Amino acid sequence: MNEVIDLLKKHRSIRKYKPEPIPDSHLEQILYAAQAASTSSNIQAYSVVAVKDPERKRKFAELAGNQQHIAQSPVFLVWCADLKKISIAANLHEDVELHQNVELFLLGTIDATLAAQNAAIAAESLGYGMVYIGGIRNNPQGVTDLLELPPLVYPVFGMCVGVPDQEPDIRPRLPVAAVYHKEVYKEEGLESEIKAYDDITRVYYATRKGGGKGGEQETKWSREMLRRFKANRLRGHLHDFLVGQGFRLK
Repeated sequence: MNEVIDLLKKHRSIRKYKPEPIPDSHLEQILYAAQAASTSSNIQAYSVVAVKDPERKRKFAELAGNQQHIAQSPVFLVWCADLKKISIAANLHEDVELHQNVELFLLGTIDATLAAQNAAIAAESLGYGMVYIGGIRNNPQGVTDLLELPPLVYPVFGMCVGVPDQEPDIRPRLPVAAVYHKEVYKEEGLESEIKAYDDITRVYYATRKGGGKGGEQETKWSREMLRRFKANRLRGHLHDFLVGQGFRLK
């Protein structure tokens, strides 16, 4: 095992932080690491906004479903897919409207995600903890207004970063056999792997620090997937918001 792999395997989501600021020098290192991430055809179609102001962080916490760790963290990073800079670059040479489709939208989203994960690893290597915040998509227009995002930019997710003030257990992942396929995708055996993982998560929630979730059904991963995706709960408002921001999803 090398140090990088060891660090990756120790990842935990941190939702409680000490009131210690992150030095600008460390934040710069984290952002330099983010920029070193792979990017499709070097388009670098993402931007990140760092929020430190306590009142603004409080507003983001409310928009994300009252997630108070946003307000508590010293730095809240909002990662955005950014086609605006691509449009500006193209118009340096010719007055054109950016030709869009779903592929370009995906490129910006993927670029933002890859950069953010590099930043997360860099932050953890410096001794910080972090957690992704998808809840900002609960109210993407509110987030857009707070950040003054122009058309062709949308907030993909947020990220809290700070010195950890908790030591949660490492959450177990699905068995490798449930995610790794050789040559072709094989559905055979997936059901048994998922059932085995249900047993693992049940034990995890029953014994983890801070106590369990309070019921066998709630601690099974498969039942949690049912709860999350059975009904129309997946932010159906995002399509209209993205179109309003100038994205063409065709």
